[in-house]
Amino acid sequence: MRIAVGVEYDGTAYAGWQSQANVDSIQAQVERALSEVANHPIDVTCAGRTDAGVHALCQVAHFDATAVRSSRGWVLGANTHLPDDIALLWAIPVPADFHARYSATARSYRYVILNRTTRSALARLRACLVHRVLDVPAMHAAAQFLVGEHDFTSFRSAECQSRTPVRRVESVTVVRDGEFVIIDVTANAFLHHMVRNFAGALLTVGLAEAAPDWIRELLELRDRTRAGVTAPPQGLYLRAITYPASLGLPGAVLGETGLSSMIRPHVMV
Repeated sequence: MRIAVGVEYDGTAYAGWQSQANVDSIQAQVERALSEVANHPIDVTCAGRTDAGVHALCQVAHFDATAVRSSRGWVLGANTHLPDDIALLWAIPVPADFHARYSATARSYRYVILNRTTRSALARLRACLVHRVLDVPAMHAAAQFLVGEHDFTSFRSAECQSRTPVRRVESVTVVRDGEFVIIDVTANAFLHHMVRNFAGALLTVGLAEAAPDWIRELLELRDRTRAGVTAPPQGLYLRAITYPASLGLPGAVLGETGLSSMIRPHVMV
């Protein structure tokens, strides 16, 4: 039987999603917990690997099991064996040809910026702190140059292993809510560090160090060295994975309300 699961996590303590030698990872913890429930080894495949320090409101993964457990049994059993900073949200049987990565039609990320003069004891590992006031309308205007199908060479890391830098960005929004500035990005797929590089470039615009149409110039240059810094990981959240409605998977923003309320108490998204 193939099972899809939704996973929420705080990535602060981990070297990212992917299992690696000599370091702890989200994948290793999830596989260990599910193996305990199944009574046999479990290997999981995720929709999109996240880097060290990056969080997820709902990562989606799949695994195959010979053990028969109810959806409730998978969730409650796994959560018993998972550390407090990782939680299964749901578990649903899916067709044998379902693939968490290749069956997905879109992915959405959120980048959270705390824009105030003083640091935060509560949001220090959940948001990127920027002391100077950001021009959010300019950031949003600049972000619209990223929408569409483009060669995103200027926004991929030097370690990116993708065979092509071309991606289709469906939407980018930048909004202010009190002391927080929120960047939401949805695309068919992402390159390594793509959203953090978007955020870094948009922060340059927000700080009035570049005009909004600088983003268009960066796309045309296709040169990562011209696009500025990579924003830090703690502000980044894998927000949603979109699948065909026929699969009947839960909306991939389960858990967002609770997590957002810790960072933005008066906002419901």
